[in-house]
Amino acid sequence: MKKLKALVTEEQGQGMTEYGLVLGIIAVAVVGFLVTLRGEITAMFQDAVTTVQTRATGDGSGS
Repeated sequence: MKKLKALVTEEQGQGMTEYGLVLGIIAVAVVGFLVTLRGEITAMFQDAVTTVQTRATGDGSGS
């Protein structure tokens, strides 16, 4: 009976489980955030690509 009670009340490894759960929640939040802002992020990168291409070809204003 003591071994069964010790198995149930054993806290070793519990910390890693909690860290895993917190990491999982953070990952879900980050994915949700990125999905929500997908359009804005795409536009930002497209603007950067356009700027680099324009300056590389010399068609820009040079500023």
